[in-house]
Amino acid sequence: MHESLLKMMELLYAFIALPHGFGTLKELFHMISWAQLNIHGKPIGVLNINGFFNGLLSFIDHAMKQKFIT
Repeated sequence: MHESLLKMMELLYAFIALPHGFGTLKELFHMISWAQLNIHGKPIGVLNINGFFNGLLSFIDHAMKQKFIT
């Protein structure tokens, strides 16, 4: 899996997560953590169709307010 993420990172200009399952979330959080570690500086976004990611975004906001993540 790591090899495919590295290859994907080489080829993409930005990372956009579309509504899907656990694999998408894993890739999204890999990209976010790699950006925090300065492994890449590419834009990251989510396509929040019909509020699909609202719960996840609320959780991330809550974790940031609690200073669990930055």
